[in-house]
Amino acid sequence: MRRALIRYRKSAFGRYVIRNQKYAPILFFMGGFIFDTLTLGRIDRVYDTVVLCSHMTLLSITLYLYNTVDDDKWEGTFIRRFSEYFPLAIQFFFGALSSAFVIYFFRSVSMSKTMFFFILLVLLLFANEFLKKKISNKYLQFSVYFFISFTFFAFMIPTLIREMNSFIFIISGLVSLGCTLVLIIFIYRSSQVTRAEISLKKLTSIILSIYITINVFYYFNLIPPVPLAMDTGLVAHNVLKKNNEYIVTYEKDQWYVFWRKHHTNFHRQADQRVYVFTSVFAPTDLKKSIFHRWKRYNPETREWEVSDDIGFEVTGGRNQGFRGYTYKNNLREGQWKVDVITEEELVLGVVDFVIKNTSEPHKVGMVKKTF
Repeated sequence: MRRALIRYRKSAFGRYVIRNQKYAPILFFMGGFIFDTLTLGRIDRVYDTVVLCSHMTLLSITLYLYNTVDDDKWEGTFIRRFSEYFPLAIQFFFGALSSAFVIYFFRSVSMSKTMFFFILLVLLLFANEFLKKKISNKYLQFSVYFFISFTFFAFMIPTLIREMNSFIFIISGLVSLGCTLVLIIFIYRSSQVTRAEISLKKLTSIILSIYITINVFYYFNLIPPVPLAMDTGLVAHNVLKKNNEYIVTYEKDQWYVFWRKHHTNFHRQADQRVYVFTSVFAPTDLKKSIFHRWKRYNPETREWEVSDDIGFEVTGGRNQGFRGYTYKNNLREGQWKVDVITEEELVLGVVDFVIKNTSEPHKVGMVKKTF
């Protein structure tokens, strides 16, 4: 192995790689992202589960090796010889896991307050490009590791046990917290160099602060209720179920509005129903009650007033999501929105629109699509 490494470094390709090694972090970052984008699909698929569990396990092992490699016990071993590549491996797994969560979370968020956590994940994904120079900072290492670990278990545990609620989220967080602290303590006791570089009390305080912050985010509905995900949400003029398919008629938005299917202006005739159609993805065998909470903005009080909570049950397994709709009659003009929520009132997404009364049937931009 050592001879092969020496031959590699002396080869033209090896010399080229060494000259351009400053670009290695971004290449490993892109490699992790591209790998997940091309291979990951459903969180409940066996392949996805194996890949994510492998990434998390290898990340934990690599962190242990990287933080203990400067101790004498690894002298003369292949671990010591290849230690210069550990930061790149850590960065690859950080990039792969955070990009996987971005892919899954992207299905779960709309232009609502849950977008905040999604943006935080995206920032973490791109910040990973710059971690190469800071990866030796053990406080940063384990802070990022814990955040990724928390997200990992928040996805994985509900998927494996086919149940999702606030209690399961708390359990997921405690499992992540326990695993992270065990890893930190194990490294701390195994490495004299690590004991000299960090304060265990300070690092534990940082981890607990992140733990509390994520739970506060969850309490204020700033985290989408993964692994549930709203695939489609739109306001429609008509919804017809035929042969296990939903035929939805709605006003299409301009072509450049890629983040929303329906037009925000809903042109309504007298006595016409207003439909809201959604499809919600859930892992196989996971059953969950979903509610459409209809709200109207009161310009006098400047507050959103709840009109109705209309519920239906979601059964997981369908790749395009479990489809359902609710409707209301005699809605007044003005701003409306429908929060798509779980029974714990966690927000899956928001369908917002403005009702404008019209005396003639609206025909501009009307489309009919089958879901």
